[in-house]
Amino acid sequence: MFKRLISLILVVSILFAIGLTGCGNNAKTTEGSKTDETKTSDTKADETKTEDKKTEENKKYTIVVMPKLVGIPYFNASEKGALQAGEDLGVEVIYTGPTKADAAEQVKMLEDLISKGVDCIAVAPNDPAAITPVLKKAKEKGILVLDWDTPADASVVDLSVHQIDDAEYGAYQWDLLVEAMGTDEGEYAIITGGLSAANLNAWIDAGIAHAKEKYPNLKLVTERIPSDEKQQVAYQKALELIKAYPNLKGIVGESTPAPIGIAQAVQEKGLQDKIAVVGCALPTDSKPYLEDGSLDYAILWDPAKLGYLTVYLAKMKLDGKSPVDGEEIPNVGSIRVKPDGKTIIMGPPVVFTKENAGNFDF
Repeated sequence: MFKRLISLILVVSILFAIGLTGCGNNAKTTEGSKTDETKTSDTKADETKTEDKKTEENKKYTIVVMPKLVGIPYFNASEKGALQAGEDLGVEVIYTGPTKADAAEQVKMLEDLISKGVDCIAVAPNDPAAITPVLKKAKEKGILVLDWDTPADASVVDLSVHQIDDAEYGAYQWDLLVEAMGTDEGEYAIITGGLSAANLNAWIDAGIAHAKEKYPNLKLVTERIPSDEKQQVAYQKALELIKAYPNLKGIVGESTPAPIGIAQAVQEKGLQDKIAVVGCALPTDSKPYLEDGSLDYAILWDPAKLGYLTVYLAKMKLDGKSPVDGEEIPNVGSIRVKPDGKTIIMGPPVVFTKENAGNFDF
């Protein structure tokens, strides 16, 4: 009996020990499972963070480039440059604008683009004051704001992309006018694009100031005349000027359609040897008028490069970088950065004549 009791106690002890061992193994296994699960969870969290970082670094920005209007050769050339930059830099470029030089339409389009959550808006305003409120709204939404081709309100833009130095360009045009006239005295007139266009006004103001100092015997016969950025309107206005001022010796055309319309009128009246015409125009449009002398000089820059530069600088700014004076920009060249740090000048203009106009394809 006693032996049986001892045997029973031994069996129970062994079973109890086995049970404890089993429990211990299960506990370790459970603990190990929990540790593995935690490690897996932590690994997934790290991977998610890495993916988020990669997504942020590789984010495809959406950059809006808005001209004064679409459909004219100058802004068609700018569009090609802007889209090429988008392709080269891996950003989405939306090139859009009104079909006529209308500030109200620009505001309406910008409102819609802001609601879509774009990353940058670069605009050439028809009327800087009219679009200031909508640009302020864009900035409040965290959208980068640039102007290009034509300056907007300086207080609301992060960068201002200029083709040339406005004062230098205006003075240069008046020097060429005098050269084409063959005299520094006599009557002249100005036909511009729109009276609210800040860049055109800056060139004209600089040219008039330059003439007062350097060519005091030049006489401006009337206030600057708007042509609404339309060649046909410039043509009609030039005919009216020719009729009203029979002693007119020169006309300056500001905005690319204007010199062509003026040259048409001079050509029609056979006044190539009497009235000098200079202004900003594309070489391809200018060529036939340069060849017959109805247009003496077309002064411009490559608008495709301007479009490219605008997108390039927008991408640079979105990446948290800023351009520096003398920096070489691919497909553009060396740029100038004014002391304010945000006014960018693409470079000096090109003068197109009957001898060189055929060398350009824009």
